[in-house]
Amino acid sequence: MVRIRLFRTGTKKRPHYRIVAMDQRRQRQGRVLEVLGTYHPLEEQVTMRLQALDKWLADGAQQSDTVRGIVTRYRKAQAAAPVEAATS
Repeated sequence: MVRIRLFRTGTKKRPHYRIVAMDQRRQRQGRVLEVLGTYHPLEEQVTMRLQALDKWLADGAQQSDTVRGIVTRYRKAQAAAPVEAATS
């Protein structure tokens, strides 16, 4: 089964993560099927390709709990961003 989860990069005490689609039986640092975005927790910065994410979810991929929360917050921020830009 394909799982959408975090792939750790960065250095000690300075974590950076890639949001990836990979087989759930692989190790955390194993072979990746596709990179869907990045997550920098110290800067609270997320970049994501939502079309690719939606394609994997439509094909039956499961999200990890952490990724589910990140995606939810990202979608809410994207929905609120055009409203803020229009009012300025």
